Amino acid sequence: AGSHGAQAPRLDHPTLAGRLTELSGVGAAAVLTLAFTVVREIQHRGEPVAWIMSGESLFYPPDASDSGVDCEALVVVRVPDVVSIARAAEILARSGAFGLVVLDLGRQAHIPLPLQTRLLHAAQRHDMVVLCLTDTRQLLPSLGSLVSLRLEASRQPLADWQYRCEAIARKHKQYGPGWRDGAAYAPPLGLC
Repeated sequence: AGSHGAQAPRLDHPTLAGRLTELSGVGAAAVLTLAFTVVREIQHRGEPVAWIMSGESLFYPPDASDSGVDCEALVVVRVPDVVSIARAAEILARSGAFGLVVLDLGRQAHIPLPLQTRLLHAAQRHDMVVLCLTDTRQLLPSLGSLVSLRLEASRQPLADWQYRCEAIARKHKQYGPGWRDGAAYAPPLGLC
C-alpha cells in the first residue's frame, strides 16, 4: 500500500497520467519491455499512442508486435535529434489526441525546462501519460525537477527463457521511492 493507504502504484494509467515519468536503464535492462507494457495498457483503454524517436532508437516494429502492441494503432515519429523529440512530443501532447506519448531519448537524454513545463501542462490538461525513456544509470540525475516519477528498469533471468522485468521507483513525489511493479515475461529477444 502507498503512504496514503491506497493500493500500491502500478505501471498503469492511474499512476502515470498527468505527470512526467522517466523510465531509465542501461543496456539490456528491460526498458522497452516495460514501455510496451504501458503501450498495451493504454491501447486496451482504446486510446491512441505516439512513439517519438531519433535515428539512434532501438525501436523494432516486429518485436513490438510480438509483445502484443497493435502497431497499426501506434503512431511512430522519427526525428533527426533529441531536441526534435521533445518538440514533436509537445505538439502531439498539446493536441490532446493521445493517451500516451513516449519520448525515446536514449543516452542523449535532455529536455529543456520550458519544453518540460509545456509537456507537463499538456499531460495534466488531457489526463495523458508522458513517458520519457532514457539510457541512464540510477546515480545520474533525472531529466529535471518536473519529473515526478522516475523508474529504473531491471530484469532477472528465470527458467524457460523468461525474465522478471520490474520498474523500481527511484523518485515518486506522491508515494516515495522504493515501490516496484513487474512480472515474468517471455519477451521477443529484442526487448529482453
